[in-house]
Amino acid sequence: MDDTRHPTVTLERVSAALDAHTPRQATTESFSAINAPGTTPRRAGVLCPLVSGREGLELVLTRRVDHLRVHAGQVSFPGGRMDPEDADETAAAVREAHEEIGLPPQHVEVLGRLNEMPTITGFYVTPVVAVVRKPVTFVPNPDEVATIFQVPLDWLFDEANLKRSERVWQGQRVPMYQFDWEDQMIWGATAKMIIDFRSVVLGV
Repeated sequence: MDDTRHPTVTLERVSAALDAHTPRQATTESFSAINAPGTTPRRAGVLCPLVSGREGLELVLTRRVDHLRVHAGQVSFPGGRMDPEDADETAAAVREAHEEIGLPPQHVEVLGRLNEMPTITGFYVTPVVAVVRKPVTFVPNPDEVATIFQVPLDWLFDEANLKRSERVWQGQRVPMYQFDWEDQMIWGATAKMIIDFRSVVLGV
C-alpha cells in the first residue's frame, strides 16, 4: 500500500492564489475599535516564511522570549515596525526576519501580501508570504526569540484544528482563534493572519 502523503496545499496553489489576490487595507474604523482614542497608528511588516518539509509546505513561526515589553512568550511571525530606511512593509518584514531568525534576504522569494491587519498594540500589520528557496539554518536572536518551529500548512488549513471562542474587549464580545500545535499555542493576531492566509488560498 502506498502511504505517501500528497499535500493539498502546494507551492503552485499558494503562488497562484496570491497572484490573484488584491490585499485589503485596514480601515480607520477597524483600528479605532481596538485601540485607545488618540492612538497614532504605526506600520509594520511580518514575514510568513514557507519551507519544504516532510509533510509538504511548512510555515515558520517563532515564540518570543519572556522578558519582552509586548508579546512576551507569544507565538508570532518574524517581523516588526518599519524603520526609516525600509522602503515598505515588505522590506521591513525581510529585514526583521534576518535579524530575528537569521534568514538571509537573498534566500527569500516574496510571493505576495495578505490583507493588512490592525492590532491592539497600535499597528497596521502587513503579512508578507515568502518561500525560502535554499536550505537555511535558522538561528534565533536570543534577545527576541526563544524558539523557532515549523507547522505543516495542510494542518493549519484544516478547519478541525482551529479552536474558536469569545472574549470581552473594551465592553464588546470579540471572536478569539487558537491553534494548539504540539506544545505551542498560536493565537491572537498570528492566528487571525493564518486564517486569512487560508481564506486567500482555499477561497473559504
